[in-house]
Amino acid sequence: MTIRVVVADDQELVRAGFGMILDAQPDIEVVAEAANGAEAVERVRELAPDVLLLDVRMPVMDGLEAARRVCAEHPGTKVIMLTTFDVDDYVYDALYAGASGFLLKDVRRDDLAHGVRMVASGEALLAPSVTRRLISEFAARRSPGPGPQRPPSRLLEQLTAREAETLRLLARGLSNAEIAGALVVSEHTVKTHVSNVLAKLQLRDRVHAVVFAYESGAVVAGEE
Repeated sequence: MTIRVVVADDQELVRAGFGMILDAQPDIEVVAEAANGAEAVERVRELAPDVLLLDVRMPVMDGLEAARRVCAEHPGTKVIMLTTFDVDDYVYDALYAGASGFLLKDVRRDDLAHGVRMVASGEALLAPSVTRRLISEFAARRSPGPGPQRPPSRLLEQLTAREAETLRLLARGLSNAEIAGALVVSEHTVKTHVSNVLAKLQLRDRVHAVVFAYESGAVVAGEE
């Protein structure tokens, strides 16, 4: 099954480079490019791609606003934000915009294609070099205590004990294989638990499960 992608970046060479790398993959097709956020939103409306690669900083409409609109209007399109920096405020804001993944612009070509595949399949993606630090800093900034965006505890009450533990392990940045090892179950069972967690908590994907875990108090910053 071909993964249809739109690449949005205001730098033509970056767009072209990412497009060539992705188009060279047998299971990925770049269906359009966009030079700013407004164009990206229009291309998504026209083409309904599986994945939108979206630069954070662009003219006319920045990547964060474009991500908000795409995620609100087209839930079937997964958004990967492209950033030059390891950790900046744009990354945290992008979590709330609905982005499903983050990649640094100096990503290796194999990691770029792998990232697109991951997000298209429903996984969440954080640049490997910043995953744990991002989660830790996000938690420190966003979960000092109850606030207006704190998720209702009734949602957590819907989880079984094993699903709640799966959520806590997700929030620590563990992969399915690592969660399976921790729970002493198969990866297939872990996938079932993850699917149940996302459905019961009404979340888009794993990265939003991380956000929910910290904001609901299911996981405390710095806790292992």
